[in-house]
Amino acid sequence: QVLLAESGGGLVQAGGSLRLSCAASGRAFSLYRVGWYRQAPGKERQFVASITWSDNNTNYADSVKGRFTISRDDAKTTAWLQMNSLKPEDSAIYYCRFYNMYGGILTSWGQGTQVTVSS
Repeated sequence: QVLLAESGGGLVQAGGSLRLSCAASGRAFSLYRVGWYRQAPGKERQFVASITWSDNNTNYADSVKGRFTISRDDAKTTAWLQMNSLKPEDSAIYYCRFYNMYGGILTSWGQGTQVTVSS
């Protein structure tokens, strides 16, 4: 079983930056890919970014390209989401999720971390 914990959210002014962390524990050897998602009030959860541990391949939602950067450590314990040039529309609860090499979901949704961007 893999457990996760998101952290790093907060209140920031538009144009500011935050760095979110997603820490994994347990059967970390099975981790292949990690994804970040976000959910704003009244809206569905949406994909933000993902990265694979094997080849560092990244994917981003169009809305965050050029502003957000996803990264991970080599030990398969932590992934980060560096968020720059934040906009009020980036305000949401941010969640991470881990996947194995077959695309199988390894973790349930955590509690997430709240990001609020003021204008």
